[in-house]
Amino acid sequence: MHVVVVGCGRVGSGVAAQLESLGHTVSIIDRSKRAFDRLPPDFRGTKVVGSGFDREALDAAGAHDAGALASVTNGDNSNILCARIARETYGIANVVARIYDPRRAVIYQRLGIPTVPTVSWTATQVLRWLLPEDDSVEWRDATGSLLFVERILPDGWAGSRLEELESAGRFKVVSIVRSNQPRLDVTSLIGQEDDVLQLVVLRDAIGELDERLAKAP
Repeated sequence: MHVVVVGCGRVGSGVAAQLESLGHTVSIIDRSKRAFDRLPPDFRGTKVVGSGFDREALDAAGAHDAGALASVTNGDNSNILCARIARETYGIANVVARIYDPRRAVIYQRLGIPTVPTVSWTATQVLRWLLPEDDSVEWRDATGSLLFVERILPDGWAGSRLEELESAGRFKVVSIVRSNQPRLDVTSLIGQEDDVLQLVVLRDAIGELDERLAKAP
């Protein structure tokens, strides 16, 4: 998959490097050419000097062919504008915007743009939004047979009870993060877009879990 990263700071450069190590093609945009010095010496992606909401820069970065975009500059407004252009103009499916002011988060989420506040912002969290099919494991028990994983709720499950996702003896939703707030009352909750699910799952049921998520109820 081709991914565009806007902002080559600590997080942006880390995301770009990790994506490339996972086999994805990457283009990174920054206003300063010197910012690209943060990238690894062997970075093979495209470096574009410019603004993330400038069409010429996005075109040069291959936004028309991108499957995901992360806007991680140090400006909320710039990040949201870039994310909206990516979603509405280029039709990029997986988009995430960095946000410094948590009071704006709800507004942006109503626009359909997932946000992560800077206090909890890490390259790993960015990848969870950009690569929702990623099968990374957050924790496993001593036997290696019980796993704790995170998944982003697919849009097709929005409006359904979260307990319908569960499979007796195979996997279970134990908590969610909604609008940056953790929730434990999952059995009574109806799924919403951009919910982050936290599940326990048997090691041999990972594929079954992802198949369940991929099929709307």
